[in-house]
Amino acid sequence: MTTIIASLRIARRFFIPAALLGLTTFAAAAPADGSASDATALTSTADGSIPAYQARFGRQRPLIAIIGENSGTELTDFAMPYGVLAASGAAEVVTVATQPGVLHMRPTLILQPDVTSDQFDARFPEGADYVIVPAVTKYNDPALVAWVKAQGVKGSTLVSICDGAVVIAATGLMDGRRATAHWASEKVRRKMFPGVNWVADVRYISDGKIISTAGISAALPASLAIVEAIAGRDRAVALATEFGVADWSASHSTAPFRPRFGVNLKALITANYTNHWFHSTEMIGLPVAPGVDEVALAVTADAYSRTGRSMVHALSTSSEPVRTRHGLIVIPDTRANAAHHMDRILPEFDATPSGQWFAKSIDGINQLYGRNTAYGVALDFEYPLIPQRSQAKAARISAK
Repeated sequence: MTTIIASLRIARRFFIPAALLGLTTFAAAAPADGSASDATALTSTADGSIPAYQARFGRQRPLIAIIGENSGTELTDFAMPYGVLAASGAAEVVTVATQPGVLHMRPTLILQPDVTSDQFDARFPEGADYVIVPAVTKYNDPALVAWVKAQGVKGSTLVSICDGAVVIAATGLMDGRRATAHWASEKVRRKMFPGVNWVADVRYISDGKIISTAGISAALPASLAIVEAIAGRDRAVALATEFGVADWSASHSTAPFRPRFGVNLKALITANYTNHWFHSTEMIGLPVAPGVDEVALAVTADAYSRTGRSMVHALSTSSEPVRTRHGLIVIPDTRANAAHHMDRILPEFDATPSGQWFAKSIDGINQLYGRNTAYGVALDFEYPLIPQRSQAKAARISAK
């Protein structure tokens, strides 16, 4: 456990193993029958409202930087805000890396950023209006922490997604502020950064010029809330409808995600431990082509690479970079003509609204690997869904 805490590996499994090792510190707070239900029924409301955008430097639209650390940045944390904010048309969105070269996303995919942090500073010396900080593997990378702090000092609103909060906390700018992050890192965060007022039971919260979100899936409602702050309620409603999202409030309950015997512990252990022990890793191909939905791509690749049984590879007809619907640049892992090296290939993306790919991916994992694995992925995403048993599994049980 000491190694896990010290390394703060915000990657494929992140803090969930640490949370499992600390089981006895968590209180039971959900039905113990394991019945299928939508966990959104267990909520508490908090004021996480985000202040309206105030224009700076004569900009027609706010400038939003999404910063990644080259060696390991959480995929959905990075791509979800990009997809939502770029789709809004209300902001100029720039992807940034701490160093030259590609961004190695976690748990999978490779992205090409628009600029390095040095190039961003040269182009925008006044700084960004918003800086979005995803979870990264090296949370205390000196270049990353220094750049984020410098942006905050310049007056940028700093937005942490999931455990990107520990990066902002490391700058010292979060001290004395309310903030949140992924459920599994709570105990560690409180010990490492006692000056931060860590809160639970919110999907996102704003305090001063610091905005923070809960686990990975909270990137979606928080991004819509930022659109509302920038462009108004009507634009946010229209975009949410396009994304298939009915609610982007801060309402949330953390308790259903914490490890509990007889409720979700088996799912967490399955996805984080036993799948690795008892199954070989399947290589899954995911077709990508110009104009692909970056949110659907990120969520699907992320979800299937969190199962403990599979890893996703982006397949393209060439090795050339692929530009997504709103301009994110994906570097294909493997040419499509090498698809025969894959154990299976997922279908091309359909017209499912972008915001519904969390549920769709979890359902697909349920059908492929079973309820415990799918539930484990949902808990990892901090997504409020308890999967039903697959129809095949239910039929086998009823036949006994």
